[in-house]
Amino acid sequence: MALVSEHIESDTRERILEVAERLFRQIGYQKTTVADIAKELRMSPANVYRFFESKKAIHQAVAQALMSEVEVEAQRIVVKPGSAAERLRELLTTIHRMNSERYVGDSKLHEMVEIAMMEDWEVCVAHMHRITETIAAVVAQGAASGEFEAPDVPLAATCVCTGMIRFFHPQMIAQAATKPGATIEQMIDFIIAGLSPRGK
Repeated sequence: MALVSEHIESDTRERILEVAERLFRQIGYQKTTVADIAKELRMSPANVYRFFESKKAIHQAVAQALMSEVEVEAQRIVVKPGSAAERLRELLTTIHRMNSERYVGDSKLHEMVEIAMMEDWEVCVAHMHRITETIAAVVAQGAASGEFEAPDVPLAATCVCTGMIRFFHPQMIAQAATKPGATIEQMIDFIIAGLSPRGK
């Protein structure tokens, strides 16, 4: 019976998050209330609070789910065959594309991310840490094969993330869209050149 109960609770939690994300997209992060979410699910707000201790906890869980989709795709690229440079290029391009599609093209979700960044939610910090670790994995593979020169892999990965911030950070993607600057292809070329062994 305990397993059945856990399964039902897990399903309910997922349904709450699905409805919350849909409402965030439709009416906005700020305007959505726990009562709105409960009404859509035909349950009481008190029942929603059984699964999430606060409105902020629901927001964090939605943000985490969206970010984890990017992380899963990033991990898929890390284990693909091919050169480290090819995979690093695909990895950086994919993170940019997914962040652009999720947050910049959707003004309501962008609002949610803006607030998350301002409040420095732990989920955002943890996400960037995992993305940096994923980049480090590709850099380490390239260093091991001689394709990259990176004596300090964690530092190299941090530098790659810093170089790509304009293309990763939702607010900066939106702000930089109409401003002059290097294209993502040019920035990735620059990064790969910086990682390549001297003399190559």
